[in-house]
Parts: sequence; structure tokens; C-alpha cells
Amino acid sequence: MTLTGVVWELFATLGRGPEAGDSTATLVVHFFSYFTILSNLLVGVTSAMLLVNPVRDGRVFRIARLDALLCIAVTGIVYNTVLAGLQELSVAGLFTNLFMHQAGPLLAVVGWLVVGPRPRIDPATIWWSVVAPLAWIVYIFVQGAFTRWYPYPFMDVTEIGYPQAVLNTGVVAVVFLGLAALLGLVDRRMKPAPAPD
Repeated sequence: MTLTGVVWELFATLGRGPEAGDSTATLVVHFFSYFTILSNLLVGVTSAMLLVNPVRDGRVFRIARLDALLCIAVTGIVYNTVLAGLQELSVAGLFTNLFMHQAGPLLAVVGWLVVGPRPRIDPATIWWSVVAPLAWIVYIFVQGAFTRWYPYPFMDVTEIGYPQAVLNTGVVAVVFLGLAALLGLVDRRMKPAPAPD
């Protein structure tokens, strides 16, 4: 579902074409700079890997899987509490919005609760899972300093200034860490999944 939403939205975005003064390459770079797109891609890829091998494990995969769950959960929370309603959606936009911001996040978390795999979330995995989102935040602020483009209003330095943008982003980062700790707690308390033979 998440990958379907990403592909659908990419074609819709390319169909609309770049804004005045931008190139198609810039349009594609901006598209893949959205946290929503990256989180949906990560969920889709890690879920496909688990479909092939339900007991897949390893340090890198543990971090990628936790990042997928956390990023998609944060995507759903932030969109539905802060961003929903800021933009009028087309019919196609309503479907991709459902896939990427509502059903996708819900199904990803429910799927993890039902089938795991777990246990996989140890303290080291939690701390390493913060690296990619922090790198994304740095990337957005650095490229924004040169291009004046920001993917989300709560990060838009040109509109709200650096102090407010950093504060807003910090709140999201705290939510991310809180969710990571919560998932780690749930991971330790639930029965292993898939169940050992």
C-alpha cells in the first residue's frame, strides 16, 4: 500500500510539472525530500524484505525496520495533527493521502504488533535509529539555506524563522524518541514473533 501511494503520487507530481523557474530534476529531488515519501518507501522496502524472509535479522535491518515503523508513525501523527486541511486535495490526492498518511501508518504499526518480527528493539537499535531522521533534518535545513525550499510549513525558515523552525522540529524529534522507547518496551514485553518452531 505504501509503495502504491508513493508511485501514484510521483506520477501525479510529474504530471503537474515543475513550478516556474524549476526543472523536472528539481521537482524529483523535492519529491524525494519529503519525510512522508521516505518513510513510506522505507516501510515498503522493509516489509517486502520480511515477506521474503519473515525471520530476517541483523543490526542494519533492525535499525531500518525500527526507522520504518517510527518514521511512518510520526508521518501519520504529524500529518493528522498539524498538516491535514492545509491544502485542498484532488480526487487522486485523496487516495494517496489515505495510503501514505492514514491507512499506511496504521497498517504498518498494526502489522508489526501482529507479526513482528520481535524481539528486535534493543537500546543500541533505538539510538542508531535516530541517525537517519537527524541526517534528514540537517539536510533539509542546509539545502533550504541555499534554495529557500522547505517541505513542511513548520520547518519553513523563510516564513517562521530559524528559532521557531528548530523548536518545531525539536518537538517532532522528541515525539520520535518517545515512540522509539515505547516500541522498545512493547517489543520486550510481547511474545516473540514469528514464534519459534
